[in-house]
Amino acid sequence: MEKIRNKPSQGLLVVYTGNGKGKTTAALGMCVRAVGYNWKICVIQFVKGSWKYGEIKGIKRLEPNVELSIVGEGFVGILDDDKEFSEHQEAARQGITRAIEKIRSGEYQLVILDELSVALDLGLVTREEVTALLEARPPTLHLVVTGRGAPDWLVDRADLVTEMKEVKHPYQQGMLAQKGIDW
Repeated sequence: MEKIRNKPSQGLLVVYTGNGKGKTTAALGMCVRAVGYNWKICVIQFVKGSWKYGEIKGIKRLEPNVELSIVGEGFVGILDDDKEFSEHQEAARQGITRAIEKIRSGEYQLVILDELSVALDLGLVTREEVTALLEARPPTLHLVVTGRGAPDWLVDRADLVTEMKEVKHPYQQGMLAQKGIDW
């Protein structure tokens, strides 16, 4: 059997999608692994913004290797959202601009765009904007996109796609989200 070898500088486009939990967690697991090799990582969170997640505190502990930018204005149209849709759109578009800057900077080996698929699915950003972002990626940069509802065109373009499938969830038994597990 022939061994398959990657070029040492071949960046991957990774997509974590699906209706199950674990997309952000998988991306952050990759982040922790990369920190182990002293990589520089940029995490940009779309949509999430109004809540204070445990991952924010956890990422702070990974500084200076990991930089976090929260560009979302929070959940769109649900829970405690009292913002105009246009505010969410503007925040997401600014996030695209920031992501392109970070991708082109040459400072990072890994960029994680958390919940970008959700921003795309909700219409906060367009296919054209995301395509421009993908095309800004140098061939050596690893790029991870997370979120439910990744479109087929993004899945087709990716090198690695994992779909998280919900099989069972504590919420179905009446349990609320738990600190340290869900947020």
